[in-house]
Amino acid sequence: MDKYVIRPKSEIECAHRFRRRRWKRGSVELNGRFEPNYRHQMIDLLTRSYSEVGAFPHLYHVHVNGNGEPCQSHVNRLASEANINYQVPFRKQGISAVDFDTKGIYLVSVTKSGCLTVHDFESLYCRINESTCLEEDESKHILHISLNRQLDAVQWNPLNQDEVVCASAKSNELLIFDVGYVSSEPVQVLRTRHTTTVHGSNIHRGLFDVALMPNDSRILAADTHGIINVWDRRVKALPCLELSSSSFGTLNSIQLNAENQIIFGAGKHGIVYAWDIRGGRASATFQSHKEICHPPVTSVKLASLLEKIESLRAQSDIIPKEIHSINLNPSCPYQLAFHLDDGWSGVLDIYNLKVTHIHCPPPAWLNDSYVSDELSHIRKPSWLSTCSIYVVGSSSDCGIHLLDFYPNTSSPSHVDYKEDVKEISRVNNQNNQNRFLPLSEGVTACAAHPLYNTIIAGTKQTSLLVISQRHESYHGGGD
Repeated sequence: MDKYVIRPKSEIECAHRFRRRRWKRGSVELNGRFEPNYRHQMIDLLTRSYSEVGAFPHLYHVHVNGNGEPCQSHVNRLASEANINYQVPFRKQGISAVDFDTKGIYLVSVTKSGCLTVHDFESLYCRINESTCLEEDESKHILHISLNRQLDAVQWNPLNQDEVVCASAKSNELLIFDVGYVSSEPVQVLRTRHTTTVHGSNIHRGLFDVALMPNDSRILAADTHGIINVWDRRVKALPCLELSSSSFGTLNSIQLNAENQIIFGAGKHGIVYAWDIRGGRASATFQSHKEICHPPVTSVKLASLLEKIESLRAQSDIIPKEIHSINLNPSCPYQLAFHLDDGWSGVLDIYNLKVTHIHCPPPAWLNDSYVSDELSHIRKPSWLSTCSIYVVGSSSDCGIHLLDFYPNTSSPSHVDYKEDVKEISRVNNQNNQNRFLPLSEGVTACAAHPLYNTIIAGTKQTSLLVISQRHESYHGGGD
């Protein structure tokens, strides 16, 4: 009989006015999966929850003839602190690179002063709640050695999680260490070929970045002469192949795509290079040992792509900048993030060769914190493993940027992001935005745990900062 009842007009309007929104959590539970838009909305809650929960300064020792002496990183940190009053920056200090193994059990870091340290992540994380001083127990180190040479890159071997590979911009050698042996001697040393000048002298090629093939024994390293050296560990200590970038500038960063079919490289001249080894001539030359040097299949100049963004071109002058780092998004394989020496970050769509996202923080000179290129650090950002958040150390402040590079125009960093989209997001209680998280020290390198998204940040003062959700306990007042 209800269908024959005529309701008052005011009652109908009231029912429409107070109609409830769809319960998003219930939708997720009923569908059995997280919708992409729902995950993107949850990103805002994740970035809001991060804070610095631990700081571990590199005040470690090395044991020589039974005596514990401060390691070189320890000494350089103290020397830098002594020069603070004179405003003299100390060049040979700071964390150069950090990396998790594939399961997130171990964390490795290298310093400008030449220290290689391997931590058990669980032991390191548990130290957070034990003391307010946060002094690390050195007996819990898996490995700590001082090599008396600058170290600039480190990577775990995906085929053998007991091995780490280190590189230095001051040396033409790749050092491979087995963390199961507490020894300062590497288990294998790989070397680049010498470059001969017109005067007949040999020049070493320093190595800036390392990448390892997860399915075979090949190792790649980018050098200071614009070449990617490829070694096959089963053959010999010299490269079996060299991939040329058609430039003599330093390559700061290299990346392998998910299928290990394309190699990306970028560096000093602001150009992203790509070597395609899937088939045809490029693949044949990659497998061949007869020819030595092979050019890239394609290359793009980032400054030219940035000039195509009208809103960006209208606000600032676009000039070529050095690329500090490139990183492929683990949750979106066609997004190649880049970070420039002026602090800008963005995303290159490798399918369409277009810049889709850009983040331009205020220049360092606005905060009177400008650092000359000679003393600046190569910053190494990182993606979070399960969402499109790019973690970048600030070029001018003590802290990190948590950048929402979600592959959609709803991302606040997308070049096609519109104000009307922002208004719709506000109505739907979605407020995704880029966030800056202040920290106790300036950050040079970041790594995200592959499972928990805890962030480890290496700093200019050679500390490791742990950034995660803060632990809080609740004590109820009632019985």
